[in-house]
Amino acid sequence: MRSRTEGVDIRRVVAAICLILAGLLYSAWVAEFFLDTGLDPTTSFLSELDARDQPYREFFSTADVVTGSLMILAAILGFLATPRRRLVVTGWVASGIFGIATIADAKLPLECVAADDPSCPIEPSGLFPQLHHLHALTSTVAVFAIFTVMIAFTVAAFRYRLYPLLRTLGLAVLIVTTLATAWLLIADNLPGEYGLGIAQRIQVGGMSAYLVVLGCALRLGVCPSPQPNSTVPR
Repeated sequence: MRSRTEGVDIRRVVAAICLILAGLLYSAWVAEFFLDTGLDPTTSFLSELDARDQPYREFFSTADVVTGSLMILAAILGFLATPRRRLVVTGWVASGIFGIATIADAKLPLECVAADDPSCPIEPSGLFPQLHHLHALTSTVAVFAIFTVMIAFTVAAFRYRLYPLLRTLGLAVLIVTTLATAWLLIADNLPGEYGLGIAQRIQVGGMSAYLVVLGCALRLGVCPSPQPNSTVPR
C-alpha cells in the first residue's frame, strides 16, 4: 500500500526533503570562509578540510556523513515512489552509491595536508591515484556517481517529459558543473596552479545545487507514481 495523505505520496515528499537537505549540507565547505582553516581556497582541495590533522575536521566530516545518509534514504524512497523507468532507476541507484561513497570519504580521510606539514607525503597523482590512497578511490566513486545522477535525471526529464525544472535550471547547473570539472581535470595535468581550488569549489557547488534542484523538481514536478502494469517508454 502506498503511503499517501490526501493524494500526496509521503515517500516522494520525504525523498525531496532529503535531497534538498543533502544539497545544503554538501555545501558545508562554504564555512571555510568564516573559519580559520589556514587553507587557501584558490589552491587547496576540499578533501583537505577534513584531513585528520585539520582543526575543523569533525565539522566537515559530520556534514559529509549526514549528507551521505540523507542521499541513501532519498535513493530508497525515490525508487519506491517514482516510475520504474530505466533512467530514473539509474539515477536513484547512483544516488545511493553517491551516499555510500560520501560517507566512506569522511571515514577514510587524508592523513595530513602537505602544505602545512613538511613530513606529509604529497597526495598521489598520475593516471590512477586511486591505487595509492583509499580516499582518492572513494572521492572518484562519489564524483562519478553524482554525475550519473545529474545526467540520468536530466535526460529522463527530457525523454519522459518529467520534472520541468530539470529541463531548465537543472540543465543549466549540469552544464556549469561539467565546465568546472573540465577546468579541474585539464588544469590538474598542467604545470602551475590555474585556480584548481576555485574549479573544484564551483564543481562541488554545482553538485550541491543540482541536488537542491532535483529535490524541488521531485516535489513540484509532474511525475506519476509507479505503475507496474503500465507500458511506458524506457
